[in-house]
Amino acid sequence: MPQTILTVSYLLASMLFILSLGGLSTQETARRGNLYGVAGILIAVAVTALSPAVADFSLLVPAVIAGAVIGAILAARVAMTSMPELVAILHSFVGLAAVLVGIGNFLQAPHGAGAASHGVVTGAMTVIHDVEIFVGVFIGAVTFTGSVIAFGKLRGSISGNPLMLPARHLLNLAMVVASLWLGALFVGSASTGVDPFVAGVAPGLSPLLVMTAIACVIGVHMVMAIGGADMPVVVSMLNSYSGWAAAAAGFMLANDLLIVTGALVGSSGAILSYIMCRAMNRGFVSVILGGFGTGGGKPAAASASQAPAGEVVSVDAGEVAEMLASSKSVIFVPGYGMAVAQAQHPIREITDILRKSGVNVRFAIHPVAGRLPGHMNVLLAEANVPYDIVLEMDEINEDFPETDTVIVVGANDVVNPAAQTDESSPIYGMPVLEVWKAKTCVVLKRGMASGYAGVDNPLFYNSNTRMLFGDAKKSIDAVLTALRSR
Repeated sequence: MPQTILTVSYLLASMLFILSLGGLSTQETARRGNLYGVAGILIAVAVTALSPAVADFSLLVPAVIAGAVIGAILAARVAMTSMPELVAILHSFVGLAAVLVGIGNFLQAPHGAGAASHGVVTGAMTVIHDVEIFVGVFIGAVTFTGSVIAFGKLRGSISGNPLMLPARHLLNLAMVVASLWLGALFVGSASTGVDPFVAGVAPGLSPLLVMTAIACVIGVHMVMAIGGADMPVVVSMLNSYSGWAAAAAGFMLANDLLIVTGALVGSSGAILSYIMCRAMNRGFVSVILGGFGTGGGKPAAASASQAPAGEVVSVDAGEVAEMLASSKSVIFVPGYGMAVAQAQHPIREITDILRKSGVNVRFAIHPVAGRLPGHMNVLLAEANVPYDIVLEMDEINEDFPETDTVIVVGANDVVNPAAQTDESSPIYGMPVLEVWKAKTCVVLKRGMASGYAGVDNPLFYNSNTRMLFGDAKKSIDAVLTALRSR
C-alpha cells in the first residue's frame, strides 16, 4: 500500500474517532458515535495490515480472528451489571499490550538502549526513543495491574475496603523514585553498551524489567488503597491511563494514528475523572491517595450519638402504587441496586402508565451512580426510557420540593442527606440528590445495610420516607401489577 493512502486512511480514522467522541456526548447521538468508532477502527486495522510494515500474515490473521471471536462472545454474554468489570479488564489488556510492545521494541531494534552493542552511535534521538520505551512500559504496567485489581473489586472477588498500609504514601514515593533511578540507568546503558546489573544481556534490559516489576506493584497498591465509593472515578482514571499507554506505544512504533487515538482516550478519560471528582466534591489527588471514608482500612462507623435517629416505616407494593397513582409529579432515582436486579424494564412500563395518566415522570441521575460513568444512563436507554426525561443532578435537584413522590431504586450514597448536614461524615460536602425534600420518598432496598461507601444513611429514618424492602425487580413488578389492576 502506498504511503500516501496509508496517511490519508489514518487521517480519516482519526476524524472518525473524534466524531465518535462527539457522538457519545449525548444519548440521542450515542448510537451514531459508536458506529463512527467501529468504522474508524476497521479502517485503522485494515490499512495497517496492508501497510509495508506487515510482511507476514501467518501470525496476524489468527490473532485478529481469535480476538474478534472472543470479543464478540464476551460482548454478547456480558450482563449490564458486569459492564464495569468488563471495561476494567479491557483496560488491563491495553496496559499489557503497551508493556509487551515496549519490551519487544527494545529487544528487536538495533538502536535505542541496545545501540552500542550493535555498533550504532547513540545520540539525542536514541535517548528520546529510550525514554519513550521506558515511559510507555511504566504507564502500561501500572495500568495493567491496576485494572486487574479494579476488575477484582468490581466483581466482588477482592474486598471493596481500601488497603491502608503504614506509610503507604512514602512507599509509593520510594517506588517512583526507584523507577526514575532505573530509568537513568536504562538510558545510560545505551552509551556504555553494558547492562548495569546482568552481564551478557542487552544493555538496559535488567533496569527495564526491574522497573516493570516495580510499576506493577505501584498499580496494585494504588488501586487497593482506593475505597469502593471511588470506583467509578477509578474506572475513568484507568481509562485515561490506558489511553496514555496507547499513545506511548504509538511513539515507540512511530504510528501517528496510535498516538492520536491514545491522546484522545487519555485526555477524555482525564477530563471525565475531573468532572466526576467535582461531582463528589473531592480532589483527584485525594482519590488517588485512597482511603475514602476509612479508618484503618475499614469504613468509618458512626458513634452512638451520631447514629441516625427515628423510626423506619415500611410499606407494601400496593401502597406505593396508590402513591404513584395519586401523584402529579414523580421522580425515579436509579442506583446500582436497579442494575443488579435488572429492574429498569418494569420501571419503564410504570413510567409509560403514569405518563399516559398525565403524571410528570422524570429520572434523576447522579454522576457517580452505579459502578461506571454513565452506568444508569445506559441501563435506562436499554429499557427505551425517553432521553428527554432523564436529567442530571444539576438539572433536577431544585425540583424535588415540588415533587409528590420520589422512588429511590437501589441508590444509597448519592441520596444521603449526611453529605449536607453531618460534618463528621466521610461524605460531607459531596453533592447529592436532595430526595428528602420531596413530599414522599420511597426507598427500595433489600435491607438496612449501608451503601458501597460504608456510610449510614439517615434518609431511611425521615418522617416522609417509606421503605419498600425486597428485591428491586420483584418489588417493582408488584407495583406494576397493582397499577395495572387499577
